[in-house]
Amino acid sequence: MSIRSGSATALGAVLAILASPVLADPLPSWNEGATKAAIIEFVESVTDPALDSYVPEADRVATFDNDGTLWAEQPFYFQGIYALDVLKKKAEADPSILSSDVLKAAASGDIKGATAKGVEGLIEVGNISHAGMTVDQFQKDAHEWLTTATHPTTGMHYADMTYQPMLELLSYLRDEGFTTYIVSGGGADFLRSFAQEAYGIPPAQVVGTEGDTKYEEVDGKMVLMKRGGVSFIDDKEGKPVGISRHIGQRPIFVAGNSDGDFAMLEYATSGDGPAFGLIVHHTDADREFAYDREGHIGVLSRGLDEAEKRGWHLVDMKNDWARIWSVPK
Repeated sequence: MSIRSGSATALGAVLAILASPVLADPLPSWNEGATKAAIIEFVESVTDPALDSYVPEADRVATFDNDGTLWAEQPFYFQGIYALDVLKKKAEADPSILSSDVLKAAASGDIKGATAKGVEGLIEVGNISHAGMTVDQFQKDAHEWLTTATHPTTGMHYADMTYQPMLELLSYLRDEGFTTYIVSGGGADFLRSFAQEAYGIPPAQVVGTEGDTKYEEVDGKMVLMKRGGVSFIDDKEGKPVGISRHIGQRPIFVAGNSDGDFAMLEYATSGDGPAFGLIVHHTDADREFAYDREGHIGVLSRGLDEAEKRGWHLVDMKNDWARIWSVPK
């Protein structure tokens, strides 16, 4: 080969490299570190047909908790704050509905009093605030509230308090052939009012707590009417059950933030084949909130104690995320 032809060949190779598309960072709001590297390594390992760890696209199921994982949850679950607002308005029109201390506390905005009886009290509030309307009416009302009401400390609309790093993770997984689901203790109807718009997750891929709903005729039209009560609680050990009922297969990627997600993480990572467990640890009091072992919601204790030995990855929000909110404050 002559020097001239060799130089031409070398130049052609350089030009080909320069012309090749530069692979964009799939997680630009994640700081470089062990957590980001582990996510990318896992995704690459299950999507490369040349590797033994390859997982067919049909089996690439990813499930995400919502409250505290995809958006904020302090000072109280956003659906709970919505329920208190609705209850207050209904009580102004008809004070007689406040027939218990829990309902009176809820109508006054007293979260501690409203949650004093635990799940039983929340159901009592939901029986009034979420009942007596069609599913369509409820979802329309919930969406309007989420996009107009403002958070008491951030001043942001609740719908804007989603986490940009998690939105990037959802998109990255979908780009790599994963099907993404929400599996949350929140109400399915409430979640479906905004999941597509906020996360790109359609209603059919939302698994949540289910209320009593009845198919009936109203003004000559067949509707689904919310009747209060709860027929299924999609939390803790209920999450794997909800996954089985609505998805029908074990996920290989799971993200949560509290001990309420422990069973879902355990279920995914105890199956055969590769799996990835991720826990969002709220460590950033300046940009968001800092909490874990103590509190009335979002308690993370067992998850902190057992994450390492189970091979789960803790997201240190303060250090792992360059940006918090999807909509800048």
